[in-house]
Amino acid sequence: MTAPNIVVILADDLGFSDAGAFGGEIETPNLDRLAATGVRMSAFYATPRCSPSRAALLTGRESHSVGIGILTTDDRPHGYAGSLSVDAPTIAERLKARGYATALVGKWHLSSDISTPNETWPTHRGFDEFYGILPGASSYYRPPLYDGERRLDEETTADYYLTDDLSHRAADFVARSAQRGTPFFLYLSYTAPHWPLHAPEADVARYRERYRGGWDRLREERAERLHELGIARLIESAPDPDVARWTDAADPEWESERMAVYAAQVEIMDRGIGTLIAALDAHGVRDDTLIVFCSDNGACAEELPFSERRMNPDICPPFTRDGVEVMVGNEPGIRPGPEAGYSSYGRPWAHLSNAPFRLYKRWVHEGGIASPFIVHWPGGGIAGGEIAHAPAHIVDIVPSILDAVDEPGDGPGVSLLELWRQPGSGDAPAERTLCWEHMGNAAARRGRFKLVRESGRPWGLYDIEADRGETADVAAEHPDVVADLEAAWQRWAEANGVIPWERVLEDFRQRGRAVPQ
Repeated sequence: MTAPNIVVILADDLGFSDAGAFGGEIETPNLDRLAATGVRMSAFYATPRCSPSRAALLTGRESHSVGIGILTTDDRPHGYAGSLSVDAPTIAERLKARGYATALVGKWHLSSDISTPNETWPTHRGFDEFYGILPGASSYYRPPLYDGERRLDEETTADYYLTDDLSHRAADFVARSAQRGTPFFLYLSYTAPHWPLHAPEADVARYRERYRGGWDRLREERAERLHELGIARLIESAPDPDVARWTDAADPEWESERMAVYAAQVEIMDRGIGTLIAALDAHGVRDDTLIVFCSDNGACAEELPFSERRMNPDICPPFTRDGVEVMVGNEPGIRPGPEAGYSSYGRPWAHLSNAPFRLYKRWVHEGGIASPFIVHWPGGGIAGGEIAHAPAHIVDIVPSILDAVDEPGDGPGVSLLELWRQPGSGDAPAERTLCWEHMGNAAARRGRFKLVRESGRPWGLYDIEADRGETADVAAEHPDVVADLEAAWQRWAEANGVIPWERVLEDFRQRGRAVPQ
């Protein structure tokens, strides 16, 4: 078989049920078509935070073991390195050694030092080309763009929008590689729909009416569609006590505007994926391209402002291109959408995005780690629109890609290639245990059971096949399962260099640093 092209598309903070193919009401026709002619996974897991997921995706290793325990600025005497370890090869390095052209278009967020080019930058980690941003977030209208290791200091044009720019650059890389007849690896790492809420008015306007009905009804509708699609059974969904009923919303007009902007960001990303697919089609290489799509974690319930981000001009420019002061925060006086506002969509809408699951990005309950997942490769036998229900993890992407190019994998992940080719053929290895840790939040899943805890709280046990909403703790009924999974999690933590969160907190206190949010 001719070496397949590889395209990995990563969304940023996209909720499990945002895309149409996963029950959402947001217009995502291109993702929906990939799903209808590819394979979806109903139980694919990322990590609960952006940098750890990127580390795991690119190396096939647990993120703690390759220097990324929290985010990328966590270097301290008893902490994680805060940069992706140079000792762990990336999939770009592996494929480049096999003659692939390689490119990262979008967000990196795996280097603690982004002031000066160094060995942790993408151009030193196997990527022939890098076009995008180094930090974890930025303005969509005025981002800190790099082309290779060169900062682009020229001002963006009046009609500039980051997601569109990334999509066109990705399509250009595909076209150039296909014209040369070179197999290519493209890592398209969107910043969308991560805050800030930035989107052009024409795209926002299409969603205003859609969200005036509120988050309660829409969450119920998404859960019903997930059931109808065969992705998730109609489960009991635990309401978030910190989310008010829509009828009690203090300013429903402003609230609906926030979600309208978020939905526009998702649709623009999907439109960009359509631009990429059109480039594959134009050069006759779509069938021979393995396309993988997922999110880096669950939906984000973070509220702005974060003072340290407000002070960083790369992440949040203090003024617009026209010299207007940028206003940061989640309040009705700050309009979401235009460049002069810098907001997030908040916990209630994140609760919708993660329907029907519990909690959000940062936590390791299903709402924090369950990711929509689509894979498409007709030339490799991955087609038909079926759904695979076996649990899988983001560390499995590297061994799956290596399997597709006939190279043996290593590390903790397993190849999902045959499962994708025959989604109804069975589950992942029967005794496989998947584990997570982030800021003291911890979980372990094996088969039908998932052991999970919030930081500082006791373990809970859930029958995740019957109760994926994690509403009924069955720990008292299965003490042997609790003990077994807790021991398995402890072995995993020790093997991968997980630092006890209490020790990390103490280090923050001693150094007078703010604890990450």
